[in-house]
Amino acid sequence: MHSRRSFLRDSALLAGALGLAAPLDPVLAQALKRKRSAGYGPLKPVKDLTTGQALLKLPDGFSYRSFGWADSPLDDGTATPRAHDGMGIVHEPNGVVTLVRNHEVVAASGAFGKSTPTYDALAAGGTTTLRFDTRSGKVVDVRASLSGTIQNCAGGTTPWGSWLSCEEFVSTASHAANFYDSRSHDMAGLKRDHGFVFEVPLKGRASAEPLLQMGQFRHEAATVFRPTGDVYLTEDASPAAGFYRFVPKRLGELARGGELYMLKVPSQPDLRGDLPVGKRFKASWVKIEHPERGNSPGSNDGKGVQAQGFADGAAQFTRVEGCYATQDRVYFTATNGGIAKSGQVFAYFPRSAEIELIFQSKDAETIDSPDNLAVNPHGGLILCEDGKTRTDGQFLMGLSSDAELFRFAQNNVVINEPIHGHQGDFRYTEWAGACFSADGKWLFANVYAPGFTVAISGPWARG
Repeated sequence: MHSRRSFLRDSALLAGALGLAAPLDPVLAQALKRKRSAGYGPLKPVKDLTTGQALLKLPDGFSYRSFGWADSPLDDGTATPRAHDGMGIVHEPNGVVTLVRNHEVVAASGAFGKSTPTYDALAAGGTTTLRFDTRSGKVVDVRASLSGTIQNCAGGTTPWGSWLSCEEFVSTASHAANFYDSRSHDMAGLKRDHGFVFEVPLKGRASAEPLLQMGQFRHEAATVFRPTGDVYLTEDASPAAGFYRFVPKRLGELARGGELYMLKVPSQPDLRGDLPVGKRFKASWVKIEHPERGNSPGSNDGKGVQAQGFADGAAQFTRVEGCYATQDRVYFTATNGGIAKSGQVFAYFPRSAEIELIFQSKDAETIDSPDNLAVNPHGGLILCEDGKTRTDGQFLMGLSSDAELFRFAQNNVVINEPIHGHQGDFRYTEWAGACFSADGKWLFANVYAPGFTVAISGPWARG
């Protein structure tokens, strides 16, 4: 555990580097040993300021607006895709926040958008870019920004103002025998290989070409460690997955290529089970010589990205998903890892090359499968649940600065009067894409299905 002095030092570095409203306390290691924090108080149904329906439960004093609904019209008149997943803020001058949002569509029903940069004409996933004016609480515009990809799950923002969108689906276009993902047999018409990272710029057209040297595997999230420009990548695979680092040839120019590595923990090669919370392990990196060779759990030829890393002793995690870098560490989740297979949260420290388990869920009631995560400017982390076990829905969870876990928002989506054609009970669908504005006044997040984005504001300083 850090001393109080080192906590203050690290928090000051982080707050200065990221422009946070308050320091983030890195001392999270005792989360399991403490009772649930009251956080911001009990949750109650709150009506959406856009639709008038009580889609969320929030603490007293908080409000929200929904926007960017699936099947609502984009600026070009075509329909917004479904499956709202990872999301990040790439620009926010004068209170206008620009978000890039993934759509985790797994279908070969055709690309969306009239003039959208398109990678594979049959692939139905991609990204939309939204501008939200925090001063008026209104959406400025929503446009398609990348199309023709498959299962765009999470990703991450870059310091130069772009979004890295990651495909979780791996396949080759040559012939069906080379498909790595079992679902790809239903999509034999795909014309190009899949399983890559794509960069979506703030302005102008995306190249719609993959960053091949970042590897072909079941990508989940990506985050840039600002001091070095290295990109850390997660892999949503089970029963085994890797944690990766991409070292670019030129800072901020990922298309120029670089080298891909996989984390190795010599003293603890398997990090999927019950581990000591708060203990640090020394780590190193093994180079992936052939990042272009696709790999998923269904591929056993020993030549894929994951297989190359494991052959050299790389560490094994399970379902490594959310990923977020600060000035001195990289947080990431293992969604079904840990003592109860209900989730783990790790921190990797690039300067000392060490890894630490900072939290593990003791059961699904504690937290049910943490997925996307982000640093909360008011202290701690925000975690998006993506579980199937609990009967009371899915939550946005806070892991506070003093290492206490609490519920911040609950999915309460039961639509009786249709909204953009959607009707039904969606309370058990996942949260995704949580991210804060730089001033800490707004939390943006996605409800995966039926598919919409919310902008939440309220008395943050109280909690």
